[in-house]
Amino acid sequence: MVADEETVAGKRRSRKGIVIGLIALLLIAGGGAAWYGGLFHEHGAGEKATGEKYTCGMHPWIITDKPGDCPICGMKLTKIEKQPEAGKASAGAAAPKKEAEDFFADMKPEGGAKRKVLFYRNPMDPMVTSPTPAKDDMGMDYVPVYEDEAVPPAAGAAEGLATVRVGEDVLRRSGVQTAPAVRATAGRSIRTVGIVVPDETRVRHVQPKFEGWVEKLHVNYTGQYVAAGEPLASIYSPELLATQEEYLRAKKTAAQFTASPDPQVRSIGEDLVRSARRRLELYDVPASFIAALEKRGTPQKAVTIVAPFAGYVTVKGVFEGHKVDPATELFALTDLSKVWIEASLYEYEASAAAVGKQATLTIAQQPDLALTGRVTFVSPVISPDSRTLTVRFEFPNPGLVLKPQMYVDVSLALEASAGVIVPDAALMDTGLRTVVFVETEPGSFEPRAVTVGVRGDGKAEILSGVREGELVAVKANFLLDSESRLRAAIERMTTGKGAAK
Repeated sequence: MVADEETVAGKRRSRKGIVIGLIALLLIAGGGAAWYGGLFHEHGAGEKATGEKYTCGMHPWIITDKPGDCPICGMKLTKIEKQPEAGKASAGAAAPKKEAEDFFADMKPEGGAKRKVLFYRNPMDPMVTSPTPAKDDMGMDYVPVYEDEAVPPAAGAAEGLATVRVGEDVLRRSGVQTAPAVRATAGRSIRTVGIVVPDETRVRHVQPKFEGWVEKLHVNYTGQYVAAGEPLASIYSPELLATQEEYLRAKKTAAQFTASPDPQVRSIGEDLVRSARRRLELYDVPASFIAALEKRGTPQKAVTIVAPFAGYVTVKGVFEGHKVDPATELFALTDLSKVWIEASLYEYEASAAAVGKQATLTIAQQPDLALTGRVTFVSPVISPDSRTLTVRFEFPNPGLVLKPQMYVDVSLALEASAGVIVPDAALMDTGLRTVVFVETEPGSFEPRAVTVGVRGDGKAEILSGVREGELVAVKANFLLDSESRLRAAIERMTTGKGAAK
């Protein structure tokens, strides 16, 4: 019994000690707060307050009436600018608040009736909702969803989207613009960059068909233009010199045989002349050289090689004094009156390329120049590295404006199609479908899934989903898409119907 009384008395003394300790802590805290507050607002009793305040940029709770240094970090205190007058402040704050209002959530039913809140949604994820006001992980307030915001989807609306209804003022501030769907023709073209290369069918390599030495060059540099029949080089060839002598002897023998009364003998002489002449011709000796040989009656030491056709010297393989043989390339002549353009098309464009299709060429150096050509070759193999198809075009080259290895722009026109045409900006492609917002009545936009045909030149053909004369949104339609998805989500949460696509 005595022990119990001592235990009770000990507990009472313990509680009393705790209470006294708490009171002491409160007194200390009060004194410290008073000291700390005096530090923040310290000034003498006789000093006159100026009304100016100073604070620390790193510790804004430190405020004093005099300039100085922060007692915590030592930074110089900065002056607090005076706030604008109450009337001006409220007017200034009202403007940004009005601009910051939600795009379409400010719509109220006619008559000014009080709107009923259905639930609250997460501003970053409309699928997250709460029956009461709440905040998300970032501290943002949930947005109220009103009963009148659940707009049922129209009969022709795309699945997962809802009709958007806005007022004229909101429509004007949002920047939404419309354009009519018209009946017209839409075409498209494939544009690619090509490189100019010589036409391989217009390149000729000049090589001798005998051994010899170059005695004189009539063409002295690469790039020189030569006309057909113009001399290129003079070559001395012992083999060709012997062939000339053989031809002259055959001519002399044939002249003697013509006096014979035997026709068979005369025929043998004629065969000898033809054979010797044919040997000279097989050496690519010009006909003028043979005629001069017959007229002169004596062989000529050097034979002059002439240009087989007009063109530019793209290869010069010899100099004077060089020994040549049938394997020596003397010159390469290239006719650049027509050139090839080699370009690459992507796989999805390959079906548009066909031999004979017309194409247009432009160059950056002469924007006003446009040449017309055609497709002459389509590679049967796609490059495994670039996944492109090589296509060759043939174009005329007036005035040699197209230089080999020059880059040019080639446009390949495709078939045009007539139908209902809308601006390409009206289409919103999600990858699985294409949606257009149609203004069914002033301020009401209905999302429709459409089938698109030909697209090009900023226009798109609509095969289904939009009729001629209907207005479609062409600017700020991404805002309509966002609001439409939100309203569709609200509809699903209120009715439990629908599925997003």
